[in-house]
Amino acid sequence: MITTIVLIRADPKLIPQCARHLAGIDGVSDVYSVSGDWDLVAILKVPQFEDIAQVVTEKFPGVPGLVRTTTLTAFRAYSKADLEQAWDIGTG
Repeated sequence: MITTIVLIRADPKLIPQCARHLAGIDGVSDVYSVSGDWDLVAILKVPQFEDIAQVVTEKFPGVPGLVRTTTLTAFRAYSKADLEQAWDIGTG
């Protein structure tokens, strides 16, 4: 599974509508309202790289209130569980 993070700038008046619409798109696992330079963050989880292009370039442009995006594709995931497991190797 490929994870992609999409940073989204939206029309301030349409942020809730934009978020709800994004959350309903196949491949979008989560949508967060955030502070800072971006208004929303969408997490995509798709099986193939081609699916990222389809979601971001074909489905996102039709979302009401969406103004701009920046797409970040994850190469590796690091989690607390992974780190704890690495320290547990060889103990016992």
